[in-house]
Amino acid sequence: MVERGLQRVVGVDWSGDKGSGQRRKIWAGVWTASTGRVTLEGGRTREELIAWLIEMGEETPRMVVGFDFTFSYPAWFLKELGIGSAPEFWRLVADGQGEKWLHRDCEDVRFWGVPGSQRHGKKPAEFSGEHAHRMLRRAETVLKVRAEMTDPLQVAKIAGIAPKSVFQIGGAGAVGTASLRGMPGLLVLRAAGFRIWPYDEPDVKRAPTVVEIYTRLMTGAVNKSSEVARTDYLAKKRKESAMYAGLSRLVMAKARASEDAFDALVTAMVMTEHRAEFAALKKTEDEVFRMEGQTWVPGLVV
Repeated sequence: MVERGLQRVVGVDWSGDKGSGQRRKIWAGVWTASTGRVTLEGGRTREELIAWLIEMGEETPRMVVGFDFTFSYPAWFLKELGIGSAPEFWRLVADGQGEKWLHRDCEDVRFWGVPGSQRHGKKPAEFSGEHAHRMLRRAETVLKVRAEMTDPLQVAKIAGIAPKSVFQIGGAGAVGTASLRGMPGLLVLRAAGFRIWPYDEPDVKRAPTVVEIYTRLMTGAVNKSSEVARTDYLAKKRKESAMYAGLSRLVMAKARASEDAFDALVTAMVMTEHRAEFAALKKTEDEVFRMEGQTWVPGLVV
């Protein structure tokens, strides 16, 4: 895509934190075509970030936003609820069901990992052994199974970095809480004119587009919790990439100091590098993807 097509790229490192930690954990890496600069933005709550994105979308409608939370659940689960599409599911979540699933006293043990409750610890038997595939969407299965990948380079990036189940709402690597507290924001963005891929037909020349991303695909197998590892990673990138070499000292310092800021920066950089690919995104006609959604994978034709 030529620069006159895409005006802004935003990579968001999201958080399911319910308290003040949102302002510390939520970060956004922002590339702006008019300046060619990348900035790192923090300090906002989920609601404030969504409002900020809407403001930017009005200013630069040719914008793509990537969120690192899961946009839906497995199709069988939606069918169990009598729901035929992810946007319908977002409404259910936003109307209070999401917080009911997250509550420690929820009796649905399929949502596991809640400290101090019957759902603490290992995943339930329903998702173990030969039934393990049920806890994943098709999107995660595609990322986990090499045979389904068509790009050898992408397989190399994915190897050893397995996506988690959205049913896991606590413990290391859990994505469920952030997802359930992110879906209501998708409703707000959609009402403001944002196109949510793959449920809506993207038009990056006229309206902001939102995609689901998987941060580990962007960073690769780096020990992100280590400031030393983050510093080494960024130093290496700075030597190899003109884009990284052009980053300000302030941006680099923020990314070295915070794992969340690091994730947001690397995500924004990868999305910006592959920004021409967003123009090719299409609304899905597949029943499963309409319910479960898809993860945007850089360099992979969808």
